[in-house]
Amino acid sequence: MTPCAPLARSLSTMPAAIPPPPAAKALTPRYAPGRRTLRLAAVDALVETSDEALMLAYAAGDAGAFETLYARHRGRLYHYLLRQLRDVALAEEMFQDVWQRVIAARQGWQPQAAFSTWLLRIAHNRLGDHWRAAKHRPATPADAELRTASVPDPDTPERQLSAFEQRRQLQLALDDLPEDQREVLLLRLEQELSLEEIAQITGVGRETVKSRLRYAMDKLRARLGG
Repeated sequence: MTPCAPLARSLSTMPAAIPPPPAAKALTPRYAPGRRTLRLAAVDALVETSDEALMLAYAAGDAGAFETLYARHRGRLYHYLLRQLRDVALAEEMFQDVWQRVIAARQGWQPQAAFSTWLLRIAHNRLGDHWRAAKHRPATPADAELRTASVPDPDTPERQLSAFEQRRQLQLALDDLPEDQREVLLLRLEQELSLEEIAQITGVGRETVKSRLRYAMDKLRARLGG
């Protein structure tokens, strides 16, 4: 999507440092199944095996297959959750929960969609649960102070065009988007997913995804003056 290229470049530079995702050690030993093991030939074979084959191997009892899946997807999943939640502790908690759901669903998993799409679909559903619960909680004074403090003063000299200020303004604009539009935008530009993949993850039609993406881009351009 060529018109999105400048925004995608801006997104790729923010935030400046993202905390690393949690390690897998808390997950694998505790949940490794004790059933028959489908051994893959060697570590090299694991690395070259498709996600879907690895998930089937894990369902059959190969804990090493899970470790490979985790190593492949933990950074992408954690980044997705952190960019949505903007809270390291909450992102880590949800990150662990998503992987536990993968573990719990291993026996019934079928490769009807790409593993990465299925994984982000689980994360999307958990985010939906979170947003629905958050809407039923009244805003705390700390929440109000944080939002007020994040609103820039249009008359201050600090608003000069700098790389830092542009990133800050972009993040504020992203924060103001409705959750469904922000999610579609980030999946498209940061995760580089197709409209069809985003539709599978979010559970809506391709045209709905396209519409949300267009609205999100229009709002960002209006907010940022582009």
